[in-house]
Amino acid sequence: MPLAKEIKSDIIEGYKAHESDTGSPEIQVAILTRRIQDLTEHFKTHKKDNHSRRGLLKLVSQRRRLLDYLKRKDAERYHAVISRLGLRK
Repeated sequence: MPLAKEIKSDIIEGYKAHESDTGSPEIQVAILTRRIQDLTEHFKTHKKDNHSRRGLLKLVSQRRRLLDYLKRKDAERYHAVISRLGLRK
C-alpha cells in the first residue's frame, strides 16, 4: 500500500539534505521505515495475509541494503539516520 502524498512529502521535508533533495538514502530509508511500520500494524489484525508479508520482507531487505550502502559510504550519516528513526538499540 503506497503512502499518501502528504505523508511522503512530510518525510522528504524532514530528511532532505538540500533544497532539491528527494532521493537521498536517508529519505529512502525513512520512507521504507514508514511503510514497514504501516504493514506491521496491518499484520496485527490480518495474521494470515501472506502475500503482503512477502512484500514486507522485500521492503525490509531493501532498507537493509540502503543502510549497508550508507554505512559503507558515510558512517556518520548512517548513525544519524538509525538514531533518528530508532532502528537500533
